[in-house]
Amino acid sequence: MQQNLYPIKFNPILKDKIWGGEKLSKYLKKNTVSRTAGESWEISDVEGDTSIVSNGELKGYSLKELLEIFKSDLIGSKNYQVFGNKFPLLIKFIDAKQDLSIQLHPNDKLAAERHNSFGKTEMWHIMQADEDSNLIVGFNQEVTPEKYLQHLEDKTLTDILNLDKVKKGDTYFIEVGRVHAIGAGVMLVEIQQTSDITYRVYDWDRVDDQGNERELHNDLAINAIDFNMKDDFRVKYETSKNFSNKMVCCQYFTTNYIHLDSEVQKQNTLDSFVIYICTEGFVKITTESKVESISKGETLLLPAAIKNYTLQSENAELLEVYV
Repeated sequence: MQQNLYPIKFNPILKDKIWGGEKLSKYLKKNTVSRTAGESWEISDVEGDTSIVSNGELKGYSLKELLEIFKSDLIGSKNYQVFGNKFPLLIKFIDAKQDLSIQLHPNDKLAAERHNSFGKTEMWHIMQADEDSNLIVGFNQEVTPEKYLQHLEDKTLTDILNLDKVKKGDTYFIEVGRVHAIGAGVMLVEIQQTSDITYRVYDWDRVDDQGNERELHNDLAINAIDFNMKDDFRVKYETSKNFSNKMVCCQYFTTNYIHLDSEVQKQNTLDSFVIYICTEGFVKITTESKVESISKGETLLLPAAIKNYTLQSENAELLEVYV
């Protein structure tokens, strides 16, 4: 069935969050009137939240069904050997009208033992940020587990956390075990392992409409935290036009930045699918059998079996992701 594959788009899975807002519809044209839309899951194979194809002859098929039908033609031979019928990445847009909880994610070993899941290594690329918006990433000083627990008990955890003021285009790599939080006023794209495992350690003492606080996971979190103070989470990258500029390269994914203002011939020699996330402008993707397009706030999956294609735009920004 290789001949049936083409650039695939999916229906966004929109999720209301206690901290969500209206930027996903305002800036990214997502189909929601909710005032607390926090996340748009663009490509997902998380159990219960599997993406559904929105374009072409495969419209209505789930990502899981595509994997079962096309196997390595969809994701590449080496990826299929490792992941089988499980798509390895989860792509989201996130709008934080309020601060997200302070949290962290377990590594592969802990996630497998405790949750039968992958770990959750991730990266953030800032698409829009209100003035003076911040992220929390890591610690601002040397911290022991005992010191951390004391600050947690005293509700002074933010005193030992690193606060970074952010702007559009800033990019962060969030390794497993690293304490972090997206601050109010930030909209970003998140690229991560396929996992929905989060350990929430502090949620600003807020409550929902019923007066209930959200669950915290401090017992699970304490031996999942990386207490080493490393200032290696800010990603520096080039912005050469019509070129795949390397941003993040880790064992779970590679992400490049492309500023496109002409037609670029591409050849996929990776033995992997390629995901394109449009963060600005409008892009036309042409393969031997199909022409597809994405605009700001849209995401597209290019199957591994498609080896030659072109990207074309007068002025656009893309993230290019593969495994």
